[in-house]
Amino acid sequence: MEPDELLGYVRNACERLEVTYMVVGSIASIAYGETRFTNDIDVVIDLPSEKADAFCASFPVEEFYVSRQAVTQAVAKHSQFNVIHPASGLKVDFIVLSESDFDQSRRQRRRQLSVLPVGPMWFASPEDVILKKMVYFQEGGSDKHLRDIAGVLRIQRNRLDRDYVAGWAKLLGVETVWQSLVAKEQEPE
Repeated sequence: MEPDELLGYVRNACERLEVTYMVVGSIASIAYGETRFTNDIDVVIDLPSEKADAFCASFPVEEFYVSRQAVTQAVAKHSQFNVIHPASGLKVDFIVLSESDFDQSRRQRRRQLSVLPVGPMWFASPEDVILKKMVYFQEGGSDKHLRDIAGVLRIQRNRLDRDYVAGWAKLLGVETVWQSLVAKEQEPE
């Protein structure tokens, strides 16, 4: 199984169960920005507890590893769990959507894109991809997040709602990261 096939599988499972989802992380930054190699598959999911069993059953034990206990705990705590496809070595990190204002905004702003061979899927908006990448950069310091943001800024340039990014950057405590990215973007090449 290839990464795009696994994402198609995830999409089909979520849509069959009527569970809201959106692709985030590296794959989303590639969709809006510049191509780079990644094995990361990150999906935000709004999984109600009453659908957890059906969700787990969507990933048969003959093909996938998923811990029902991890799913239950993640749903209760709005944290994350993963589903592994051992034959390919691929893993999907599912992040359970919280009730925070930011997560609810991300949910409302998601977009359906047809950037993968498996057809249309829901992705976080480019602005929200930038915001989460700034949060991850501030938490862990990895420059890959800044490179991903720079790619999205370069490709999406005038299509971005920069006021939205600036407002949430302030609320999320990453305003200085955003200001430095904007200043760097305005430097002559």
